[in-house]
Amino acid sequence: MERALEHELIVRTGDHILSPLGMDSAETFGRVLEGRSGLRRYEGLWGIPEPFVASLLDFGLVDRAFGERFGSGLAEKYTGFERMCLLSASEAIGEARIDPSSPRVLFLLSTTKGNVALLERENALRDEVLPGWSARRIAAFFRNPNDPVVVSNACTSGLCAQIAAMRALQSGRCDHAVVIGAERQSKFIVSGFQSFKALSPEPCRPFDRDRAGLNVGEAAATIVYSRRRRDEVDPGEWVACRGAIRNDANHISGPSRTGEGCYRALRAILRDVAPGTLAFINAHGTATPYNDEMESIAIDRAGLAEVPVNGLKGYFGHTMGAAGILETILSMRAVEQGVVLSTRGYAACGVSHPLKISAEQGTTDRDSFVKMLSGFGGCNAAMLFKRGGMPC
Repeated sequence: MERALEHELIVRTGDHILSPLGMDSAETFGRVLEGRSGLRRYEGLWGIPEPFVASLLDFGLVDRAFGERFGSGLAEKYTGFERMCLLSASEAIGEARIDPSSPRVLFLLSTTKGNVALLERENALRDEVLPGWSARRIAAFFRNPNDPVVVSNACTSGLCAQIAAMRALQSGRCDHAVVIGAERQSKFIVSGFQSFKALSPEPCRPFDRDRAGLNVGEAAATIVYSRRRRDEVDPGEWVACRGAIRNDANHISGPSRTGEGCYRALRAILRDVAPGTLAFINAHGTATPYNDEMESIAIDRAGLAEVPVNGLKGYFGHTMGAAGILETILSMRAVEQGVVLSTRGYAACGVSHPLKISAEQGTTDRDSFVKMLSGFGGCNAAMLFKRGGMPC
């Protein structure tokens, strides 16, 4: 794998975000810069008796955009989840200027629940609920001949899918990889988190001493990666340098108290990287008591306590399978603008290992960052990104 990268890099050639804050990456990023949030309080939605706070898409806007892009008669052939994916992927593919029907293009889908809401229908077909069903339909829509890859590894799915894409590109299996991350919320998902007592009754507050749990969110986000010779990479282009997945198998729903898997993932991608060269660490930051605490321990153990840290769940909630891709794209845009985005909802440190949490929007002149995620089952992932990729 390292040998394949001697003369080639994995470059971001296109991206797109579909979120409650915007219909594309630029609009979404602009509203985050303004400090706006998609989180709202919902009462009685989907027949759930207990109110909850979430960031949900306006599917009227989504379907209107879908119709304008593909024609009004096509929408009924795909589920809402699939329409989100198709709309986001088509925009990213257009920016990347690749032929999605080529056998040298691989599609990857990151999701934790996919079409699970279909289970609430009396006539639901089992195959329709499986993520592989949607992935094949998405690939077929673009006339792609390859079997798509589905990555569903709890909250780390979005980074795991990007790492899987990197490995496929490095191996020569493909020349381009379309990585789609998406989640549509439902009664099944919200009531499940409520049963864990994991949802906050108010907008979430990552790393804050008064944090009370997470909020859920909807989004679809896509990154297209391509192989490129080192001498063909422009200084402003984004390179996926390294990725690592580590599973500490601590507990089915509780993170390691020592941040073991998270720490090992960070150590793997930063083995020869000076902390001072990083613009920031974009953390998972779910605002649950144990996740934020674990991340603070892992970051400190990795010698990164002086690196700015931010979390974006206060803008979108936890978008699950989309989170790793959505937050990567926004972090790239932030570095391009010389900005460290603020951690919305954060006011006072609530973790045992004090970090440089970005309570307010800051500035940076660095050209690389780390994205990290953790999830149920003790899974952890981290990636290092750099503009221009020299050195990488």
